[in-house]
Amino acid sequence: MNATGSSTRHTHSANAVHRQLPFTVRLDWGLEGARTVASGADMAVVVDVLSFGTCVSVALDRGAEVFPYPWRDTGAEGFAAHHQAQLAGPRGGGGLSLSPASFRAAESLERVVLPSPNGSELCHALGADVPLVAAVCLRNAAATADWVAANLPADAVLAVVAAGERWPDGTLRPAVEDQIGAGAFIAGLAAAGRGGYEAEDGRHGYAPEAVAAMAVFESAEPRLREMLQQCSSGRELSGAGYAEDVDIAAELDQSDSVAILRNGAFRPL
Repeated sequence: MNATGSSTRHTHSANAVHRQLPFTVRLDWGLEGARTVASGADMAVVVDVLSFGTCVSVALDRGAEVFPYPWRDTGAEGFAAHHQAQLAGPRGGGGLSLSPASFRAAESLERVVLPSPNGSELCHALGADVPLVAAVCLRNAAATADWVAANLPADAVLAVVAAGERWPDGTLRPAVEDQIGAGAFIAGLAAAGRGGYEAEDGRHGYAPEAVAAMAVFESAEPRLREMLQQCSSGRELSGAGYAEDVDIAAELDQSDSVAILRNGAFRPL
């Protein structure tokens, strides 16, 4: 076979491998990873612990609706006006922002448009391609896993996406807090009796990437708050005066609010 044909065959093989096709519980990072493992999935689970997913969980605990929206999109104000919603701004601007503490402190909280460069953009992008999209953090990991076990068939394909952060040049920075959060959700699936490394019908359950994330969570759980406080993202937030956001994010399984994207918004179920 000529060199071109060989190269094409290799590309197709690599794509199939990276999609983690034999597995029903998959995991990858960021937007490109999300698009890869979520292809054909029944549900995408977007994990952004610091801080989009935590903001959403706090908002839903208060009965509010949250509309994810692309970061720095110039149409955000018009989008918020159309939905008669508050537009969350950047941290430090006063009022609602990408800060869980601001959501907890708000006197009034009903409908919010919440842009973010990671979790919100992922949810917004995946909402057009995947039947179900969930926003997960440490606060609602077990509740979401229980919801999946109760509402989706045993062979449903779940694409778990660790959102990660961004380097100054815009490239993905894998962030350990999101690996921990993804692992908490996957551990919740296991606790609910969902899946396994080899399913009874011969289909694979958890991809090795998912198993590894669960192991990271189980290692971190005994000192979870310290791990979040001392990781790079936690130290960055604390250094900027947002240590409370890190503490709220560490409230493991303190929320029963399952955040499922419906008609463009996360609403209390």
